[in-house]
Amino acid sequence: MNIHDRMIVFLVLALFLGVTMEYGHGSKLLGILLFVIAILAMSRMTFTAARRSTSVWYAVAGILILLADIAYNVYNQSELGTLDTMTFLLGISLIASAIKREDIRSMGEFSVYVSITFIALFTLFYGTFSWFIHEFDHYAVLMPSMHLIKLIGISVDVIGTETVCMHAPGGDITLTIGGPCSGLYSMFLLISVIVAYTATENIRDARRITALLGATIVVAWIANLLRVSTLYLVAYRYGQDAMMTAHTHLGWIIFVVVAWGLLLGLSKIERIERAEKKEKEEKEEV
Repeated sequence: MNIHDRMIVFLVLALFLGVTMEYGHGSKLLGILLFVIAILAMSRMTFTAARRSTSVWYAVAGILILLADIAYNVYNQSELGTLDTMTFLLGISLIASAIKREDIRSMGEFSVYVSITFIALFTLFYGTFSWFIHEFDHYAVLMPSMHLIKLIGISVDVIGTETVCMHAPGGDITLTIGGPCSGLYSMFLLISVIVAYTATENIRDARRITALLGATIVVAWIANLLRVSTLYLVAYRYGQDAMMTAHTHLGWIIFVVVAWGLLLGLSKIERIERAEKKEKEEKEEV
């Protein structure tokens, strides 16, 4: 996958995150528009991966996954969420993996890794380790962001594990810092991209990959702290309605910026690996 395609992959992932946020919590029209743009962006990809065998069973599995998720939501009359989006992506990606056209199949393979990794992380932390989420929200998001806001003179008090009361000029505002505010969704997605990239591009430098994973987690955490602190500031100055509007749009926009940095990191790893491989081959020839 060349750098042109990687740029498009990150753009598509950011757009899908925007689709989830906008369609579920913001403008449905904007959500549909972002989805259309994502599809158009995917059509511009020109993969050059090595040819692999395909299986019709991938398509069958993908169709079954799509039907199962749709049936579940219809039966429970539930709204589509982030996990549904990634499940849809998995189903569509499996179908794409069974198509004979190489560029579509390669894109499908990459997206399969992304969606499976995200679903695994989501299920692990929001299922098995659900108790950890509340602790993470409190100690890793609420407390640090509250201290950041206090540094600029805004009075705010903790009144619950995931709840603060901000003393704004127009009256006290109670805010809940939990769920999407934890920033874990974006973190999971960024980690999923690294897993997919290293798997499809056969990158084997474990030391650099581990370092990049660690840096990604730290950068994603800092970016989310800045996002939450910005939402505090918007609520303080313009009210809670303005904050909710910013909440819908700000997260996936910041994701684009962070993902771009991740892209640069992955590209650097690739260049270093190529240089080391070339140097090793030259030494062997001598």
